[in-house]
Amino acid sequence: MRTGWVLGDQLSRDGGAMAGLDRARDVVLMVESRARGAHRRYHKRKLVLVYSAMRHFAGELRAAGWQVDYHRLEDTGSFGAALESHVRRFKPETIRVMAPSDWTTTRVLPRIVEGSGARLEMVPDTLFLVGRDEFRSWAGDSRRLLMEHHYRRVRRAHGLLMDAEGGPVGGAWNLDAENRLGIREWRKAGCPRPAGAGWEAPDAVTREVMGMVEREFGAHPGEAEGFGWPVDRAGSLRWLERFVRERLPEFGAFEDLMVAGEPWLFHSMLTPMLNLGLLRPLECARAAEEAWRAGRVPLASAEGFVRQVVGWREFVNGVYWLKGEDYGRVNGLGAGRPLPGWFWTGRTEMRCLATCLGEALGTGYNHHIQRLMVLGNFLLLAGVRPDEALGWFNEMYVDAHDWVMAANVLGMALHADGGFMATKPYAAGGAYISRMSDYCDGCRFSPKERTGPDACPFNLLYWRFIAVHADRFRSNPRMATMVRAWETRPAEERQRLLREAQGVLDVHASDVTA
Repeated sequence: MRTGWVLGDQLSRDGGAMAGLDRARDVVLMVESRARGAHRRYHKRKLVLVYSAMRHFAGELRAAGWQVDYHRLEDTGSFGAALESHVRRFKPETIRVMAPSDWTTTRVLPRIVEGSGARLEMVPDTLFLVGRDEFRSWAGDSRRLLMEHHYRRVRRAHGLLMDAEGGPVGGAWNLDAENRLGIREWRKAGCPRPAGAGWEAPDAVTREVMGMVEREFGAHPGEAEGFGWPVDRAGSLRWLERFVRERLPEFGAFEDLMVAGEPWLFHSMLTPMLNLGLLRPLECARAAEEAWRAGRVPLASAEGFVRQVVGWREFVNGVYWLKGEDYGRVNGLGAGRPLPGWFWTGRTEMRCLATCLGEALGTGYNHHIQRLMVLGNFLLLAGVRPDEALGWFNEMYVDAHDWVMAANVLGMALHADGGFMATKPYAAGGAYISRMSDYCDGCRFSPKERTGPDACPFNLLYWRFIAVHADRFRSNPRMATMVRAWETRPAEERQRLLREAQGVLDVHASDVTA
């Protein structure tokens, strides 16, 4: 007989470890490893999501007639111990596993199976549209990759938002220019808000997991209470349908908007389920396309969502496997400051950071602009060590996985890979946050003040960042103007700004809780 080992982020019956298994004679193995759960200080709601989704998936398999050997965390110390017990009981000739989603498990799992005496059969990952070998072949030896080229290739391959002549519907591949409305436009439109996120009420299985997580991982950030993410296929499909119906119409225009007290706004929040295999990327993209073709959503909204799901998400996964394990250690800008302690408490006078951190600590979620242009922007400008920043992002978010965060944090947010992911660093002063959010309203600092005690720390840190890296970015076409603007300022003004920026770092970028 064979064993199909289904890992916690591979909860799909389509392909993978379960493809070709015989329901009458083969066994499905699933393991909640205490060691894996404690590998990082994962947010409690991330742990609830994963373990509850695993238990629901096992229940669905059993209801469908599969024999499932399920090892609960309370009884299981590690993958190795669980597999040893499984082999003693079932004596499988082969352990069939879908390729893990991260380098660590990919390296460790073969050793665990080898020690059991069974033969390992590793099958390709089927949860993405673009396989790892296909992406590597496309990338070749390129020193820099453009997501836009990858995105167009995927849309062509699957006929997404394409016209009869084989071109993009509407005549343009990318409608991002239409999807950047800020706080003024939102207020002018009457401050539209969706009905709500549509949280799922925890059932008995989920509530049992919530209690287990509080007992076993009590020192981890966040609270299990309040959990409401879908944990099964049916709930995930309901979530997708509700997003397309209620939030996708406004998603495009306001996808970059940030509003205090509205952590979800028009975002789909589908990535937690996508990244566990409960949803598939193509079905999500098709749902948006069908809504546009039916006249229920604007093209810019449908295209913006499709670009995130089959463009960006597939791209960062490809980069993760292309760059290898060493990518997690890149530090192209030589950043050396520790992660500030207040990233774990949210206690800071900067309202934008306090808001985003409060939402992340409370819910395990921020949307992409909060992550990139508030949290990531601060870490970039302050020169925080990329490995520490990556660790925080991996631990904090319910949708975080190594393959997701590596390119997003190291390449996009911190420009630590030397420009492989982005032609310029995503650095910005307070004006961007003021334009795209209401965070500056009532803040202790003013985005209009460039220097002085009331100046927004982002303004001071931005120009310090330009000064520190002027030699690096002087020849960058997208940064050269800012370097020249800095270098043509009077010397006295530059010295004052650098002095005040250092004061900001002494207060806001220390490793002591503010």
